[in-house]
Amino acid sequence: MSAVLFDITENIATITLNRPEAYNSVNTELSHGLIDALKKCESDDEVRAIVLTGSGKAFCAGQDLKEVTTPELNPGFDTLMKDHYEPIVHLLRGIEKPIIAAVNGVAAGAGANFALACDIILAVEHASFIQAFSAIGLIPDSGGTYTLPRSIGMAKATALAMLGDKVSAEEAERIGMIYKYFSADTFEEEVNKIAVKLSKMPTKGLGLTKLALNQSLKNSFEQQMLLETDLQLKAASTEDYNEGVAAFVAKRKPNFKGK
Repeated sequence: MSAVLFDITENIATITLNRPEAYNSVNTELSHGLIDALKKCESDDEVRAIVLTGSGKAFCAGQDLKEVTTPELNPGFDTLMKDHYEPIVHLLRGIEKPIIAAVNGVAAGAGANFALACDIILAVEHASFIQAFSAIGLIPDSGGTYTLPRSIGMAKATALAMLGDKVSAEEAERIGMIYKYFSADTFEEEVNKIAVKLSKMPTKGLGLTKLALNQSLKNSFEQQMLLETDLQLKAASTEDYNEGVAAFVAKRKPNFKGK
């Protein structure tokens, strides 16, 4: 059984981490499968929105410790960081298409930080987020030291990184770690509703918005203003911009093509 499931339906790509017996913990097969799936999403014009989720009870429990403690399987931390986690997070942040993290259960360690690297984070009511690294003497990786303080502030991020407290979905929404949480009964429906909405929006414009937000985290105000001008010119040259204006003038619903 594949460690990562991949499906495209009506312009929405769904990537499902599929090691439920191990709470979708990351081993070599899963990380390579996730990288491959994300690259397919990046290159396929049919894909206009992406959903990343997990099978079973968990979203992703982080690194599979059985793999790193088995000498014949252990790829070594250098390989784990450079060939597994870094490429995954770079793709999540770099793909110029909206990515939803549909957190269906516990998201721990690298799993929590995969979710934080996505564009819109949705969680089921019983989900939880744990920076589990300190319990085994490690630091938050997979971009966690970058994304977490920027979403919830340095003081809160430092405490969570050091103490490894479990954060409920309700608390995660309250402190700004995630966008929204939903009841178990409505979770899949609400995720699909947002994914469908994104898939029908002007994809190029959303991608440029993502690029601008990424750059804002390191640019000066002056640099960001120049970037906005450059990206706005690109957005204004898209077919979707022309369609959006035409629809507004005609007082009709736009039919965006993602071009």
